[in-house]
Amino acid sequence: MAVQSQRTEPGAPMPATTLPNLDGAPVDLAAYGAGQPLVVVFVCNHCPYVRHVEHKLGGVATEFAGSGVKFAAIVSNDFDNYPDDDVPGAKEQAARAGWNFPYLVDREQTAAKAFGAACTPDFFVFNGDGNLAYRGAFDTSSPKNGQPLTGELLVDALTRILDGREVPQPHRPAMGCGIKWLPGNEPEAISFV
Repeated sequence: MAVQSQRTEPGAPMPATTLPNLDGAPVDLAAYGAGQPLVVVFVCNHCPYVRHVEHKLGGVATEFAGSGVKFAAIVSNDFDNYPDDDVPGAKEQAARAGWNFPYLVDREQTAAKAFGAACTPDFFVFNGDGNLAYRGAFDTSSPKNGQPLTGELLVDALTRILDGREVPQPHRPAMGCGIKWLPGNEPEAISFV
């Protein structure tokens, strides 16, 4: 069943987040994105919504690399019940999709809760000051709606942020598979607002 992201107030600071990458090395998102726009996207290997955008997402990341925009993916799903999303599957996905950016593992789901992530993919874009500038969809397409896969909403947001402009509200909510929460770990409320 598809889930939509909830509204998050622009200007909110990025939650302090340090997670291991797929090789186990810690990545501090604030240090990684310091002074540059940073796209944080919650993903997983098995979700058809993520698979729908994964190649184009890799292309957008490559397109914006020269402008200093950083990208990071986070997998927060319950690996016991969704083993394809664990590190081996995530490595396969990163290779398949051409992702040349950090792919982080959120086993305890602390990052998903801190950000208020709801679905995969769920996009959060922070400006160079580390404040939320966009939270929403990649574009208007989904695996079965027939809309072209363009990444236009993310590309427009990044272009505006790089130009020092605000991204007009409302932001189209992201839509995808719900985060697969650990038993008893479902969030009561979104903490990142």
